[in-house]
Amino acid sequence: MRLKTILLTAAAGIGLGLILTGAARAQTQRATEPVIPTPAQTPPQGAPACPVSSDSLVLAGDGLRRSKAAVAQNRLNILAIGSSSIEGVGASRADLGFVPLLQTDLRARMPEVAVNVWNRGIGGETAHETVNRLQAEIERFQPDLVIWQIGTNDILRARPWNDLAADLQRGEAILSAAGVDVLLVDPQRLPENGVNFRGKNVELGEAARMIALEGNRVGYAVQRRFDAMQGWGRLSRGGIGPDDLHMNDEGYACWAAITAEGLAAALG
Repeated sequence: MRLKTILLTAAAGIGLGLILTGAARAQTQRATEPVIPTPAQTPPQGAPACPVSSDSLVLAGDGLRRSKAAVAQNRLNILAIGSSSIEGVGASRADLGFVPLLQTDLRARMPEVAVNVWNRGIGGETAHETVNRLQAEIERFQPDLVIWQIGTNDILRARPWNDLAADLQRGEAILSAAGVDVLLVDPQRLPENGVNFRGKNVELGEAARMIALEGNRVGYAVQRRFDAMQGWGRLSRGGIGPDDLHMNDEGYACWAAITAEGLAAALG
């Protein structure tokens, strides 16, 4: 299926069943199996195109061995963890956030594979807080692949890079012990003309560069989301909502589509 078709289908509204959203900390102990979505309605005409470049997809190297083995057995379990963009803050509906759209997009690209994507995003978290619960989440969901979105809140809260790097390496130890594959997703790009976080893209871009270097060093798959978003000029506000921080529906749809396309290609 072509990328534009996937984006249009995602943006039209998808009848997704139960996906664990992590919308409130009080719900973090519940683990609900996602269900197969119902077919989407006819997409609207004139929806924006989602650009694809080598930077926008998944740079996997040899870092997805367990996931490839799972796909060979017609299954794939993914744990998506991080902060608000994993949780889906900013989407107009829960089913238009990144995780439910990614699950739908992957199932469309790999119809013979039973794909489940669990949402364990908690808005506002830094890497330190995410790592503190990482082992418990892995034990609960037993994923083949962990998608770890990292870095945005750390930079916006002016955490030193050394602190972020220490948390990243602490997480690496947990992930290595669990034997799971990892896809690191770096910070998002924010509107250059925004009011609330003007000038932060320089720091976010540097963090993205360092996260990619560390991911490559340890053999993780990496998605350079920050670089990819530079080509999102045709999306409303570059894919970012009116608060200058959280993704809007178009941003989530585009991010899910390029992630699904990259993963499907990497997993064969």
